[in-house]
Amino acid sequence: MRTAEGGRGMAIFKGAGVAIVTPMKENGDVNFEKLGEILEEQIAAGTDAVIICGTTGESSTLSHEEHMETIRYTIDKVNKRIPVVAGTGSNCTETAIMMSQEAERMGADGLLLVSPYYNKATQKGLIAHYTAIANSVKLPIILYNIAGRTGINIEPKTLLYLAENVENIVAVKEASGNISQIADVAAMCKGKLDIYSGNDDQITPIMALGGIGVISVLSNIAPKYTHDLAMSYLNGDVQKSCEMQLKALPLVRALFCEVNPIPVKAAMNLMGKEVGPLRMPLTEMEEEHKETLKKAMIDFGLELA
Repeated sequence: MRTAEGGRGMAIFKGAGVAIVTPMKENGDVNFEKLGEILEEQIAAGTDAVIICGTTGESSTLSHEEHMETIRYTIDKVNKRIPVVAGTGSNCTETAIMMSQEAERMGADGLLLVSPYYNKATQKGLIAHYTAIANSVKLPIILYNIAGRTGINIEPKTLLYLAENVENIVAVKEASGNISQIADVAAMCKGKLDIYSGNDDQITPIMALGGIGVISVLSNIAPKYTHDLAMSYLNGDVQKSCEMQLKALPLVRALFCEVNPIPVKAAMNLMGKEVGPLRMPLTEMEEEHKETLKKAMIDFGLELA
């Protein structure tokens, strides 16, 4: 199921996985028909995997039923054409176990587990939390380190312990932004843990440390570009990957000038994709920020509706 190097099967995916938005109708319901359309667009554009119900998918404001139904719909729609990774993390271990088991029964290819937020946990608590969830399923698991949102950093030695002691913990989505820490993870966990960039401005840098791809917000609006950026590095064209990474920076900055997924949903709506509104407490993008976003999109070469 994963990396050849560690002798533990194949990676869940290599390249660019889209952290896909959850389209909403004007009344706030999940727009499954629209989700189906954007999934087809992603697959046609060469996206390497779909990550459903992550942060970008507004998982924290979906009800349990909506969350699981969105995962089920995505698995059925994608129908094994590319891997589907389900976001089933929670700050309650029992809830995460229940959701992970449910996603496994539905046919997910992997799970993305954000670290417990708000109530946090010690490093020992993180090990207990992740071990309990992993032992409850057979699916390969990507841990998600994003201290800026969760308030807790999964330390490199914690990742090493989990990679060595829990067979189906196979990867980490690193969104700490701390390249020195990511270098430590790469050095300590070599061959035992795949690394995905969790930041669209660090795809090439993290791949230079041995990362195998990105879980991307940018892919929502530039799927082929993000796939090509990652694959050019993996195929040995470092120069091209670097140039593409640097070219994308102004657009990536604009996509994160407000809390994700506010800007990316605005961008998709500007492109005529009609992914609808956000759920509160997320609010529509400030007009001046929207102008900045528009300019960055046009400069990058995206077509607006």
